[in-house]
Amino acid sequence: MSETFSRRYFFYGSLLAGLAPTTLRALGYKSPNEKLNLAAIGCGGQPFGDIVRAQAGVENVVALADVDWKRGEQGFKRWPNAAKYKDFRQMLDKSGKDIDAIVIGTPDHMHATAALACMQAGKHVYVEKPLTRTPWEAQLLTRAAEKYRVATQMGNQGYSHDATRVASEIFWSGEIGEVREVHAWHGNPGWPQTMTSIPAPTAVPDTLDWDLWLGGAANRPFTEGDDAYKALAAARGGGFGGEDFGFYLPFNWRGFHDFGTTLFGDWGVHILGPANWALNLSGHLISVECVKKQDTGAFVYSTNNVVKYEFGARGNLPPVTIHWHDTVVGDAWLPPGMSVEEARKIPGQGPQVGPVGGGRGPGGPGRPGGPGGAGRGAGRGPAGPPRQQQGTGYNSIFVGSKGYMGTSGRGEGVGLLPGSKWAEYKLPNAYLQRSPGATTGDNASAHARDWVRACKGGTPACSNFSVAGPYTEWLVLGAIATRVPGKLLWDSAKAEFTNSKEATRLARPVFRKGWEIKL
Repeated sequence: MSETFSRRYFFYGSLLAGLAPTTLRALGYKSPNEKLNLAAIGCGGQPFGDIVRAQAGVENVVALADVDWKRGEQGFKRWPNAAKYKDFRQMLDKSGKDIDAIVIGTPDHMHATAALACMQAGKHVYVEKPLTRTPWEAQLLTRAAEKYRVATQMGNQGYSHDATRVASEIFWSGEIGEVREVHAWHGNPGWPQTMTSIPAPTAVPDTLDWDLWLGGAANRPFTEGDDAYKALAAARGGGFGGEDFGFYLPFNWRGFHDFGTTLFGDWGVHILGPANWALNLSGHLISVECVKKQDTGAFVYSTNNVVKYEFGARGNLPPVTIHWHDTVVGDAWLPPGMSVEEARKIPGQGPQVGPVGGGRGPGGPGRPGGPGGAGRGAGRGPAGPPRQQQGTGYNSIFVGSKGYMGTSGRGEGVGLLPGSKWAEYKLPNAYLQRSPGATTGDNASAHARDWVRACKGGTPACSNFSVAGPYTEWLVLGAIATRVPGKLLWDSAKAEFTNSKEATRLARPVFRKGWEIKL
């Protein structure tokens, strides 16, 4: 293995000469050449892709759980010999002895619940982004990873792309000087998020356990939506599942207060990743404030949000303000006096950092944040109106005292502005280690395999919970800020806002009886 070995690996490595393999397995060691037994909680859509990449045709898939067996059919067909469950708790009870590591791709509101149960059972966990719905849960999982000492990874795949690391290296080289301001943005939500009323209840599909889907959230009737809702969904261009774009699931939950984190957790966690890494933001948030929004309904998040995060000084780095803009068409911000055409990269000129668009998915040409993209909609989301082939190609711009740097996609592109500067730029010497497989291949696969290596005793994955927990903590505060007016002052040590009881109430979930979680 090319990584620097972890303390845990050195410990087990020192025993190799003196202990039989069966003894090592009893201690919890798994050879890098030994197959993992993988399981999944959620096995259709995104988590299906995650476990395919983690398995990589090498590992075993032994158990699958999905509360919606229509949605989970994708995984059930791929691995017909895996044990099949609706309740992940039953999977842990009945198949736990056969499982080493678990991929979790539930809606946001169940991430912490499922991950904690798995960690307490001694299982390594890969949790789709955002790590949690609330900052309290993010802190809980950070502490849980320390306590249970399992391998962890959040599914923000851009962290494994070379460009996210090069962005840090460019900034650390001093190329753009001090950064006190960053603008980041995304387009429309990839789901209709303007509902103002809840349709009448409809029958729960036979394939769905609605009570399990709700999990710790407050009980409510199931509805697939009425004609008015379906017209709204159709106006958005259908959905990931076409006619299956129901009122709550499989995708709309992202826009609901009780279930998701809207675009902050869906795309903000990707787009702001380079800033979090390069500027060392985690643990230094002072305040968050929504300075502009367009209200939609009492139970879904607002749109057209502009949210301002203020961070204090970090060592020799000055205070910095992050401006998040969503529901944007085109670019939310440009350097003063610089046109879109001047800001763009010059085709074929300048360094190409890693595979274009991560070798797949969002960030490629014409996709949000990719070259020629208008920055609207998720690359794997609904079609919506035709994308305008315009814009800088960036979805985040660092404003430096000596110049500007942009990043794109999920952190899968980087460049200097104007494009003429990037055309003649020579990259600084590499400082950060590259994720194996990301430089020439698919960074989403590299991200999953980074976690698999950690499961087998390698170094911690790049977005392990000691990184992902503090990052998610500050990121999801933006969703709370859209619901509570004014500048909200955050006290991370107490997990509360010092000037708002209302906002503090939203920082921790209220769990339905029987679903409470604790270390």
